[in-house]
Amino acid sequence: MSSANLNNDSLEVSKKDRLLITTLVIIILVIAAMAVAGFLFLKQGPDTIQGQGDATEVRISGKLPGRVTDIYVEEGVHVKAGDTLVHIHSTLAEAKLMQAEAMQQAANATDKKVDAGTRSQIISAARDLWTQAQAAAGITKKTYDRLQNLYAKGVVSEQKRDEAKAAYDAAVAGEAAAKSQYELAVSGAQKEDKEAAQAMVNVAKGGVKEVDALLEDQYLTAPCDGIITEIYPNVSELIATGAPIMSLQKDDHWAVFNVRETMLKDLSLGTKVKVYIPALDIHTDLKIFYIKDLGTYANWQATKSTGDYDARTFQIKARPESPIKGFRPGMSVIYEGVSK
Repeated sequence: MSSANLNNDSLEVSKKDRLLITTLVIIILVIAAMAVAGFLFLKQGPDTIQGQGDATEVRISGKLPGRVTDIYVEEGVHVKAGDTLVHIHSTLAEAKLMQAEAMQQAANATDKKVDAGTRSQIISAARDLWTQAQAAAGITKKTYDRLQNLYAKGVVSEQKRDEAKAAYDAAVAGEAAAKSQYELAVSGAQKEDKEAAQAMVNVAKGGVKEVDALLEDQYLTAPCDGIITEIYPNVSELIATGAPIMSLQKDDHWAVFNVRETMLKDLSLGTKVKVYIPALDIHTDLKIFYIKDLGTYANWQATKSTGDYDARTFQIKARPESPIKGFRPGMSVIYEGVSK
């Protein structure tokens, strides 16, 4: 191959390389120009804030442990406040009620006995003893007076007079003791005994009321209007004290959103906001009634190491001023801005 041909091939390769490099440079410049134009002229659209519907969930439970005998509702049924939901039967509670009522009857009988005082037979016997003691005191007084006169005349000895005096003093003391026994029988039981008997009656009444309070939960009723969302036990199953039996969703629907703290300047309690509910394809207004900080774990992290800061996340709840037909918890709700 001649040197002229080699030179021509080298020139052709050099031209191709320069053309390729030129083309790449032009492409890079076009891309860079488009990026600069996009950065300068294109504006980022606002962030879409999406929340969801929510409602208060109430757990229906009772104090009575027992067996579920009847369930009067089904899941998904709408109930009114006061509607009967379930019947629970407890043989143990009924047995305790019988025991408590028997104790109350016994306490009432004891209290009546104390209030009735001493029996009439005992009072009559005490009165007879006092009468006898009075008669004995009268006789011994006459004997003493007679011997005293005889002693003064020197007919009887001093010892005889002293014996009569001792017998009289003993009779007077016996009369006083018999009188005290009679008065005690008439007055009846002591004040402390009556108070103790009444206290036992109150304790027995408290036991009956305690069991009655448990048995009030034999039939559980709806505390408010709402929908039964879930029923946990089946009929014939045993439940413990306080165990949840079913869940009721109240008719107080609202929407909940998580927003950055920078938006709170336009959002406060009582503020009306516009929202869109895709499932119902409606635009409506909601009123904010709840704002709470979600804590540092829910911060929005800064995208720059300098010149920016983390933004805390707040939870906002807003409810419609009038019920929205078909609006259910879990539905998506799109925030559109503050209502003018």
